[in-house]
Amino acid sequence: MKETSLFDSLLEEPQKPSGPVTCLGMTFENDEARRAHFTEELRKQLQDPEFRKIEGFPIGSDEDILNLSDPPYYTACPNPWIADFIAEWEAQKPEQPEGYHYHREPFAADVSEGKNDPIYNAHSYHTKVPHKAIMRYILHYTQPGDIVFDGFCGTGMTGVAAQMCGDREVVMSLGYQVKPDGTILQEEVDENGKKVWRPFSTLGSRRAVLNDLSPAATFITYNYNMPVDVAAFEKEAKRILKEVEKECGWMYETLHTDGKTKGRVDYVVWSEIFSCPECAGEVVFLEEAMDMETKKVMKEYPCPHCNAVITKQKMSRTFESYYDSLLNETKERPKRKPIQIVYRIGKYKHSKTPGNNDFEILAKISALDLPDSIPTTIYPYDDMWEAPRMFSRGVTHVHHLFLLRQIHFMALIWQKVRDCRNGRIRNMLYFFVEQAIWTSSLLNRFRPTGYSQVNQYMSGVYYLPSQISECSPWYTLSGKSERLAKTFNKKSSSANSAITSTGSTTKIAIPDGSLDYVFVDPPFGDNFAYAELNFLVESWLGVLTEMKPEAIVDRSKKNRESQKGLSEYRQLMTACFQEVYRILKPGRWMTVEFSNTKASVWNSIQVALTEAGFIVANVSALDKQQGSFKAVTTPTAVKQDLVISAYKPNGGFEARFQKEAQTEEGVWDFVRTHLKYLNPFKPQGIPERDPRILFDQMVAYYVRKGYPVPISSQEFQLGLSQRFSERDGMYFLPDQVAEYDRKKITSGGLTQMSMFVSDEATAIQWLRQLIREKPQTFSDINPQFMQQLGGWSKNEAQLDLRELLNQNFLCYDGKGPVPEQIHAYLSTNWKELRNLPKDAPALVTKARDRWYIPDPNKAGDLEKLREKALFKEFEEYKEVKKKLKVFRLEAVRAGFKKAWQERDYAVIVAVADKIPNNVLEEDPKLLMWYDQAVTRMGGE
Repeated sequence: MKETSLFDSLLEEPQKPSGPVTCLGMTFENDEARRAHFTEELRKQLQDPEFRKIEGFPIGSDEDILNLSDPPYYTACPNPWIADFIAEWEAQKPEQPEGYHYHREPFAADVSEGKNDPIYNAHSYHTKVPHKAIMRYILHYTQPGDIVFDGFCGTGMTGVAAQMCGDREVVMSLGYQVKPDGTILQEEVDENGKKVWRPFSTLGSRRAVLNDLSPAATFITYNYNMPVDVAAFEKEAKRILKEVEKECGWMYETLHTDGKTKGRVDYVVWSEIFSCPECAGEVVFLEEAMDMETKKVMKEYPCPHCNAVITKQKMSRTFESYYDSLLNETKERPKRKPIQIVYRIGKYKHSKTPGNNDFEILAKISALDLPDSIPTTIYPYDDMWEAPRMFSRGVTHVHHLFLLRQIHFMALIWQKVRDCRNGRIRNMLYFFVEQAIWTSSLLNRFRPTGYSQVNQYMSGVYYLPSQISECSPWYTLSGKSERLAKTFNKKSSSANSAITSTGSTTKIAIPDGSLDYVFVDPPFGDNFAYAELNFLVESWLGVLTEMKPEAIVDRSKKNRESQKGLSEYRQLMTACFQEVYRILKPGRWMTVEFSNTKASVWNSIQVALTEAGFIVANVSALDKQQGSFKAVTTPTAVKQDLVISAYKPNGGFEARFQKEAQTEEGVWDFVRTHLKYLNPFKPQGIPERDPRILFDQMVAYYVRKGYPVPISSQEFQLGLSQRFSERDGMYFLPDQVAEYDRKKITSGGLTQMSMFVSDEATAIQWLRQLIREKPQTFSDINPQFMQQLGGWSKNEAQLDLRELLNQNFLCYDGKGPVPEQIHAYLSTNWKELRNLPKDAPALVTKARDRWYIPDPNKAGDLEKLREKALFKEFEEYKEVKKKLKVFRLEAVRAGFKKAWQERDYAVIVAVADKIPNNVLEEDPKLLMWYDQAVTRMGGE
């Protein structure tokens, strides 16, 4: 009876013929003709030396860049056709009614979306935001046909989200309703407290411009966002796997325990060999360390030679020399031994220890010439900080990360894909096969308790395990092609809806004011070394990331000149945000997804946004429901990402500000304009409406524009109370305050915001919140305050509670009428005190010695006294010759602001040099004054 191959049984589907296509106003006979035309156009561009000088231009030959690209929709270099697409898309937009004015409040709801969607899981990456989460933001901020931009696109989920906004079924899966005419409704609570459905968006695909520094990332993005003939892809994938089986299937054969029946290998477990510290005998790590019953690795175990109790940490790794024919030199690598083979006979799975036949197959493989098609790219370890950990394990070039059998399999399948004639199908096949690269490498850990041995590498790091799972081609890929086909069959996409470019976001070929909305998930600090982690896959693709403009914080590098610290990171992020600011339409929004636990990185992002010209209007949470490795295991990790909503001021205000900047009216125009962009209500309160935060936003805007601030903090507080409506310590426009009052009643009031007290500013904020809710005496406040001091910053001078109260609040001494705030609290909570005059003895007695928040007139006087004390302390810091270890941060902030007003930039820089660097980096106000002072000094 003839043995039937796994792939013989797979159905083959006919390929659909390709008809005429139109692209950028030109009609072509078919899609391949379109591709050929624009490939030649791109070839001409690549021959221009100036084109290759564009910031972030990837490293690769013209041919490799052309082979990877699918112009004009995707280029593995800066895309020269972006402006053409934007012009075409703008022309296709429906005409807006006369008098139309775009206005959106910031998307303030906290978002939670899982990662188990088939589209999300079609390709892994170091960090990803679920496309369904992004859809909520796009639907809120845009209309069908609007142009969305993501300058750090990763795998292109923003593009997927933009196109999915036209899929009724997917939109409804988010919990929205969709009317037959395409109106999208969301559930809200009306003025009577009843749940109602209200329209907020319209069904329809949005356009997307996607960019990333990494060719690996943009290649994934392109495949996610370009339509593909799924049947043709699946047919080719099956054909290639079948040919691989014919040509190298013998490498993955093994004899069953009966010594006769042939089985097909699923995976082989390899173990590194160590040396016993007592007798120097060789110890095969897994053979001795693994408890075969529990499938767990033991910490201690006996040496098989001398019986001494040993641990992995006490042993030393053994190495062997070998001749690397691809490099023509002798190299060293750790000794490894296969210890277990898991294989199948028909549908049944078996496991065994390798026998003579298996070692004969390995010997036969080692006698073969190594294929020269495998990449031999050298790892530039001097310019890396994550990858160099592999150097001590004998890995200097990309091919060193593969066992011999895997080298032959990967080289063969890669060549089969390269030979595919249809460019779109070829790229989809690369998308399919390159997902096997990490699994087929030495990075793939053996995990005995895992459901599968595929994708068992540690994400986000180059970790070389001591126990390796060597997976066969069919174990890794046979089910993958079917899953991809099923997923992409359900996914709707259009060639003309998303375009992809490769390069730095510091320089994008997009006209000013072209974009309707921006969603970005940029790199954050030293979370991931993206370029290093993508180096392995990009070596196979033939085009590498240009690391110089990568916006990350490097850890220790051998080449100090290429190392980027927090300052360089901030400068790069500022340059990126400035470019985004330039290309975004006035009055439009940018959403920044933030995922880092370090305050210094958080502040760098805030400063970069401010210096670029954006104004932050809201910060919410995004729960991706499945933490990355670092987010789960690091004690300081946060399980929720933060989402920053920032806007570009509209053109009308910017023009008015030029005339009003030197006057007080400029301040109030800014406040009025800013308040329009803020949410009218959130159950936990709206910090952005707090007078101190409003003042800080106004000051930051003036400083960035290079104007002196024409108003003091005291005058600002008083002016706010005279011009705007106040509720619960927050300020509103007249039409907003009515909505706030209504929603506060229907929602049952405000919920208390939790606060972490770490310095004077947060202590004042905590006291303000406490006293606003309940005016209290010192003896009531003190024990509560003491409980908050556990996280006080080591560099912050600790102030006595009495000093904090005296400088910021008022205490009722029993003389005169009871202040309104205390009266309202007492009459609400004590029946016997209701309807009494404010000077009634019983009311006065109950109110005496309670601290309360002063009204703006008296607050101004307090602020002057406090500022005087702060200036006095700052003068002392100016005179100190040595470094400041403990100091009053509020005094430094006040002193920097005063020095800025007096244009005394040298004082700011001099005092900044005396305080610890981490304090400067973690304080957005200090960082803003310092950066601006350094810039001004450089220009004088």
